[in-house]
Amino acid sequence: MQLNLKNTSLKLDRPLVMGILNVTPDSFSDGGLFVSAGNLQQQIESMLQAGVDIIDVGGESTRPGSQPVALDEELQRVIPAIQLIRELGDIPISIDTTKPEVMRAAVAAGADMINDVNALRTTGAMQAVTELGVPVCLMHMLGQPKNMQQQPEYENVVQQVLSFFAERVEACVNAGVAREKILIDPGFGFGKTVQHNFQLLKKLELLHSLGQPLLVGMSRKSMLGAVTVKAVDQRLAGSLAAAVIAAMQGAHIIRVHDVAETVDALKVVQATQMGEEQ
Repeated sequence: MQLNLKNTSLKLDRPLVMGILNVTPDSFSDGGLFVSAGNLQQQIESMLQAGVDIIDVGGESTRPGSQPVALDEELQRVIPAIQLIRELGDIPISIDTTKPEVMRAAVAAGADMINDVNALRTTGAMQAVTELGVPVCLMHMLGQPKNMQQQPEYENVVQQVLSFFAERVEACVNAGVAREKILIDPGFGFGKTVQHNFQLLKKLELLHSLGQPLLVGMSRKSMLGAVTVKAVDQRLAGSLAAAVIAAMQGAHIIRVHDVAETVDALKVVQATQMGEEQ
């Protein structure tokens, strides 16, 4: 399987590492850390040195209870970050946004793909992606960030997530988005209880039935804190365990804060998978 980006392509024959670059003051784990130019450049260089495969730039926090950010503010946060990444290395860049205006500006600035937690349901987002022709990741979310963790309920979380993606993928294809450019993300922590999250993780391989590349993000999330009873900045071991479990079930891209450690963990996964084939 291969993902064709704007200026390059990514082979999905091993689990790839997507490094999180939040240029926000209020993200749940690293809010405010990379707002200054010096810290931002240091973080980008650190991820590049660690062997990151994709850098995901976000200018609007989607943590539980977060509020939307104005368009101009989001643009002022993400466009300089994308431009800086482009100056520092020839690495694929993802823009984490729900706004069509940000999608267009980010791709013009050098972004290669779009990561949309709202699965192109924002007015104008579907048209923007269709016209831009870049890959897009559709994420499942019940509700909106400001209310998604207020008693989320499912009859069967795995089947309902599957049904959601079946509908959204077909809607995208019917709108003109190439099927081979659509990725899916089950949205761990987005409108799901701890139990829902682990049910999804246990049955993650069922999402392959849709035939789309699978992106997952569990890094430092509250589902890990719930079982390890560790603070956000002490969840490295739990994050690595979740990344390995997802990769062993065939996840193609793992979105993380701790790039170097995850790169090493996934090398072990890849070696194990290659050993099975020999």
